[in-house]
Amino acid sequence: MHLVIPFAAPLSDAGRDTLRSLALPQLAALLAHWQAQPHSGPDDSLSPPHEHALAQALGWAGGDGAWPWAAWRAQRDGLAAGPQARALLTPVHLQVGADQVQLLPPAQLALAEPQARALFAAVQALVVDEGGALLWGAPQRWYLQHPALPGAPLPALDRVAGRNLLPWRQAWPEPTALRRLLNEVQMLWHGHAVNQQREAAGQLPANALWLSGCGAGPAPDDAAVQLDERLLAPAQAQDWPAWAAAWQALDAQVLGPLHTAAPGTRLTLCGERGRLGLTAPGAGLLQRLRLRLRRPAPVATALEPL
Repeated sequence: MHLVIPFAAPLSDAGRDTLRSLALPQLAALLAHWQAQPHSGPDDSLSPPHEHALAQALGWAGGDGAWPWAAWRAQRDGLAAGPQARALLTPVHLQVGADQVQLLPPAQLALAEPQARALFAAVQALVVDEGGALLWGAPQRWYLQHPALPGAPLPALDRVAGRNLLPWRQAWPEPTALRRLLNEVQMLWHGHAVNQQREAAGQLPANALWLSGCGAGPAPDDAAVQLDERLLAPAQAQDWPAWAAAWQALDAQVLGPLHTAAPGTRLTLCGERGRLGLTAPGAGLLQRLRLRLRRPAPVATALEPL
């Protein structure tokens, strides 16, 4: 088994303070007894470290910003593979300020399924008119099939959520047909009944779609590779008490049982700049003795570089 955990370490000062005070005894024991291999990278790559880890574990073709993320998600949503490449379309709220446009974390939109279905139906008509197809995966996980899908890399949703979009959009090689389609969606949704109802209820309107994950080719899956995303939403919302509670639950419920895992079992902890791979040691007495005699770094020290 290979378990990948995104957003295991924060970048913000408040998040780091929370990490330093966080007790994760099961992770501390794994750090003491498992083999560790760090991987560093920039925090402005198009794909976050957990997508790189997943791509490597599954043997995907592509590169930064060009992994077939949408194809993998669609497969897990039970959708059969199609003849065309797919992109992930995510309803989001863009918050426009004086000098930036921020994409709020998708969880903050809290789009209920009936509302999402109504917005989906409106977009579906536009997509069909443009010669494409729109497939449903979940309220905030739709799939676009379109002949103009780019082969060039695109910023991942998990990379841009909570950030200023302007630096990312400047380098986005979005084809004219898709740019026109996404602009039409924004105009259509501006006065849509769903958004009028949401604003009347004090909720954020869905005012844009984010396009990502349209790497070419199939996305081979493997049930042994697992992605646990419970830290993602609180980290993107910078709700550090909720993030700490989720980490402690994950430590007790998921990492605890790994102490009896078979040799070769892998755990990859990902932040926004890098990842730390841990591997259960083999049965050799000498190897286990060496690991037990080493002095592992505290949990916070091990995770902060991520």
